[in-house]
Amino acid sequence: MLKHEKNGLFISIEGPDGAGKTTQARLLKTRLENLGVEVFLTREPGGTPVGEEIRKLLLNPEYSEMTVACEVLLYSAARAQLVRQLINPSLKKGRVVISDRYLDSNIVYQGFGGGESPEIIEKINLWAAGGLMPEITFLLDLDAQTGLKRLQEGDKSGKWQGDRVEQKGLDYHCRVRQGYLELAGRSSGRIVIIEAGGNSDAVHEKIWQLTEPLLRKKNLL
Repeated sequence: MLKHEKNGLFISIEGPDGAGKTTQARLLKTRLENLGVEVFLTREPGGTPVGEEIRKLLLNPEYSEMTVACEVLLYSAARAQLVRQLINPSLKKGRVVISDRYLDSNIVYQGFGGGESPEIIEKINLWAAGGLMPEITFLLDLDAQTGLKRLQEGDKSGKWQGDRVEQKGLDYHCRVRQGYLELAGRSSGRIVIIEAGGNSDAVHEKIWQLTEPLLRKKNLL
């Protein structure tokens, strides 16, 4: 098991495609930096040179034959590199780490969505991450149809096709959302559901109301 020191604060932002995770991660980073807090923002899969190459494989629509088991192992490989190379060192330095997706994504996308065992996926990924989990996870909840519509409307070219995961059918994305909600029910101490259908600034304020007390508790603010 990988040893890690959590002097900082580890936050993950999760949710179905189109829920606004990346927007909220950036808004939180900006607010923290404006208050003088050191922040490390990363994304999954990716975040390191190794991870970004794995990301290209995972999201490339040309690899439609990729099995779910292959996905699980590639995601866990990217995470193993990210945790050891960047996340743990940042936490040791007392920084706030914000991850746009983390381990929960694999449990719901490859487990509830893809049909593999959520329990096995969790074990593999906990091993890969050295047992490191966020202290709080914000689950941006949005129905699958609205999320996919947002992605299409957000493409200014009008020719949106989506990556390999986004191209999967509506039924798949509905299972993903339901998986997130089920996971949140089992992890109520860590996962907080935030309704993501409204204005992005309003969603950010809800996140901030829960983040600020954690920062003060750790003397990071």
